[in-house]
Amino acid sequence: MTTPPPGIPTAVDTYFSDLLAPADEALTAALADSDAAGLPRISVSAVNGKLLHLIARIQRARTILEIGTLGAYSTIWLARALPADGTLITLEYSPHHAQVARTNLARAGLDETVEVRVGAALDSLPRLVEEGHDFDLVFIDADKANNPHYLEWALRLTHPGSVIVVDNVVRGGRVTDPDTTDPDVVGTRTALQLLADHPRLDATAVQTVGAKGHDGFALAYVQE
Repeated sequence: MTTPPPGIPTAVDTYFSDLLAPADEALTAALADSDAAGLPRISVSAVNGKLLHLIARIQRARTILEIGTLGAYSTIWLARALPADGTLITLEYSPHHAQVARTNLARAGLDETVEVRVGAALDSLPRLVEEGHDFDLVFIDADKANNPHYLEWALRLTHPGSVIVVDNVVRGGRVTDPDTTDPDVVGTRTALQLLADHPRLDATAVQTVGAKGHDGFALAYVQE
């Protein structure tokens, strides 16, 4: 397989998104308002948002946990896959990001479906356990250094048959470096090792290339 010329992966991403994941007013406004508010441009791409949406639909998820809200672009994709009585809880560290997210969710008509909880996820996750939450799908897309901890908590908040998705696991290929000291890469490698070793998880990882560069995600099924 040959390496594609520069610009081709982005062009293909645009072609796929225009054809299979076209933007609407709420999604377009969510990205625009996030930009205007100074949020980093690290939301999932449209095709990956659609992928999350389809995973949630295939899973027939009624309860979803998202770790890392940003401006709620991925949240909108996920929440739209829920049935009328479904719920989504999303955890966001930054009060500013959470405010932008709430506005975007309200515009999309999802403010009654989605609950945005503000604070460090490692503080919020134990409270979710105490409250007795159980999720059909967990999407982990926050600070990568804590991915192993988020994955451990996700296991406590799911059941056999649940699905866990961990985003940004390729890091431009740096995930292959065993000698790295980058906390995000170390956290990602540790999380991938946990996915490989944990008896309750059956997992794989997929590389992606496109508008967001060279990255990928891990997909795990929670077993008995």
